[in-house]
Amino acid sequence: MSTRIAKQQPKMRKQPRQARSRATVETILQSGARILSDEGWAGFTTNKVADLPGISIGSLYQYFPDKLSLVDAIRQRHLDDCLAVIRKSNINQQSSAKFVAHLVHAMVAAHSAYPGLHRVLLDEAPSSDEYRNPNSQFEIEYLAYYAEAVAIFRNRCSRETDHIAAMVMSDAIDGVIHNAARRGTLDSPAIQSELIRLISLYIEDGEKPVTTGKARR
Repeated sequence: MSTRIAKQQPKMRKQPRQARSRATVETILQSGARILSDEGWAGFTTNKVADLPGISIGSLYQYFPDKLSLVDAIRQRHLDDCLAVIRKSNINQQSSAKFVAHLVHAMVAAHSAYPGLHRVLLDEAPSSDEYRNPNSQFEIEYLAYYAEAVAIFRNRCSRETDHIAAMVMSDAIDGVIHNAARRGTLDSPAIQSELIRLISLYIEDGEKPVTTGKARR
């Protein structure tokens, strides 16, 4: 399990404003993601991150005071990528089957650039209470999108219970994808196909009552 840091992790020293500085920060983030993916938290150092693309360690420290602030930025980039996926999935202009297929394939793609990264972020790299906050802005927007999809594809107005359905659906997608990344099976067409089938059945048939009594013998 990853180490928990009670206080908020250090942030970037400054935000890049010019095209050149934005390109430098992007290079640092990609290099850091690759080092984490290939070598894990134990092998993650700011020197390695700077050496891989051939930038100076001073340039790295100009934006990131230490490796905790760097891993925090890498984690935030991953969350931003996930939000970008759902923002591009147009709920109102496609069937539920096409919506789910597009969503699953796009989420898999977002996790495939550095397959080992997500295992490290989940299991090894330190994380702050801010990242674990269930009421973060990311969680609010992420779950709101799934809740909207539930209401639309069940052909009714939104309900308070849609939030629960949204959590179940998003946790199913995230859980399967993250575990596939851990196992090295993220590119398996069979796993993606089964995940699409699972979510498609849930989002369309979620209104059916579940029998909880004893089964007949």
